[in-house]
Amino acid sequence: MSSFFGVVAKQIKSHPALIPLFIFISGGATMSVLALTRAALKNPDVSWDHKNNPEPWNQMKPNQQYKLLAVNMDYSKLKEDRPDF
Repeated sequence: MSSFFGVVAKQIKSHPALIPLFIFISGGATMSVLALTRAALKNPDVSWDHKNNPEPWNQMKPNQQYKLLAVNMDYSKLKEDRPDF
């Protein structure tokens, strides 16, 4: 693996115009892995434990925000007007 990084370092030294390419590619890969990890761990549609919590979306409160970005939505002002399951 060290030879791979040696080749990359050699290419960057000989072609400095590749530096922004490596920065944006690695940044995009990092953000996509973080978004996938957040969706897998925080989204109520994903159930990892089927024995203890088979339907995690039923335990969500109506005023609990699970979306990453809520535009023009204040979850704290919502009422609990749905039935309990």
